[in-house]
This record gives sequence, structure tokens and C-alpha cells, in this order.
Amino acid sequence: MSDRIAISVEGNGADATAQCWSCGAMRAAHFCDSCGHVQPPIPTDFFSFFGLPRKLNIDLNQLERSFYALSRKLHPDIYARSAEDEQHWSMEKTSQLNDAYRTLRDPISRTEYLLKLEGVRMEEQSKTATELARIEGGTKKQVLPPDLLEEVFELNMQLEEARTNKKMGEADPQLAVDLQRTKKHLEEKYSALDVELHGYWNQWDALVAGQEAGKSVSAEERKQIRDRMVDLLNRRSYIRNLVRDVSEVLES
Repeated sequence: MSDRIAISVEGNGADATAQCWSCGAMRAAHFCDSCGHVQPPIPTDFFSFFGLPRKLNIDLNQLERSFYALSRKLHPDIYARSAEDEQHWSMEKTSQLNDAYRTLRDPISRTEYLLKLEGVRMEEQSKTATELARIEGGTKKQVLPPDLLEEVFELNMQLEEARTNKKMGEADPQLAVDLQRTKKHLEEKYSALDVELHGYWNQWDALVAGQEAGKSVSAEERKQIRDRMVDLLNRRSYIRNLVRDVSEVLES
């Protein structure tokens, strides 16, 4: 990752080049190679900002080094005596840098961001479910993972019993032990999803590498891997909410 990267314009993934605003030389992404001046921000995705392909396995140590190197070079204090435009560009690019780093360093944010670039809107799926629940006068329903069907049914009964006990001021030590055991099991399932997600990352990255090597990749192949990641993220969200519900009951 360096400043000598192709400029990929957000939205079409195409490379674009331009001349340095100051000396007219071919500009790099962030600074001119000839005169060193900071370049105006352009709309680009977070992967391209760091000169990365749209892959999900990232060298986080290298990402961090690139982040701090760019942070130092873009720091607004450096441009305190520069032209007003350069001061403004340094602040805009610093904001882009922080957003890109914060998103790419987190594995789930990175996955959701790539899915967004691929046209998947996880947040819109959630909003749609919320709106549907509002219209129907109910609560938002999440898709229950089939492998948790029996466990969730039993868990909901236990949670309801525990809440009732709490209202009545009654203690049930065995129920508390059962809930602790269930919570531990759910946390293990939650952790196991990370391994599964990395498997999908590898599939996606192999697909992208194949494209880079000139191999033809169909839209259906891309969709299949995207759908697997979306399904996993939904299951992950469901299990996280279950763990939260159990924790709230145990701590109340």
C-alpha cells in the first residue's frame, strides 16, 4: 500500500487518472509524485483509498502502517500556511482516511462494506423488517436459523419463566444454571461463525484473483458467495441478540 496507486472512481471501479493541480504532472492518489502537493479528494471506495483490491483478507499490520503514514502526511497542521484549498483538501482526505481505516480494520464492517459495494444493503433489510412490523403492529422478526429452532423455543420459555420469577421475587438456581449453559453454547456458536466467515472470504478472494488473472466469473458465482455471507451475518446478528437477551435476564 502506497501513494503510488491507481485512482479507482467509486461506482464503476474504473481507473481514472488526472494531472496534478499544481505542476501538471500525472498525479498519484493522494500526493503528486513530482511536486509533493496534496491532491483534491475524489469519490473512491475505501479499498481503493488504500490501494487495495476488493478482497476481504487484508494484512492488518500493513493497513495500520499505511494509516499512520498517511495520517502524518495529511495532518491539517502541516498545511496551516498552505493555500486555503490545500488546507480544505487535507481535512477532507483525513476524514476519508479515518472512515476507510475504521471500516476496513474491523472484519464485520469490512464484510458489510464490500457487500454494500456489491449492491447488498444490510441496513435496508433491517429497516424493511422494522417497517413491516410497524405496519402489522408486531415486533420485527428475524429469520431463525434452522439449527437453532428447538434450542430457541426452549430458551424463550426459560427466559419468560425467569422474567416471571423476577416479578414474583422468586429465585430458581437451576434455571439460572441452565441459562448460563445456554449462553455459553450460543457464544461458542457465535465464535464459530468467524471461522465460517473466513471460509467465505477465501472463496470471494479466490474469485477476485481469478478475475484479475483473466478468468471469466459469472454473476451467479458472485451472487452465491454474497448470499452465503449475508446469511451468515444475519445468523450472527440473531445469535448476538439471543446472547444479549440471556445476559439481561441473568444480570437483572
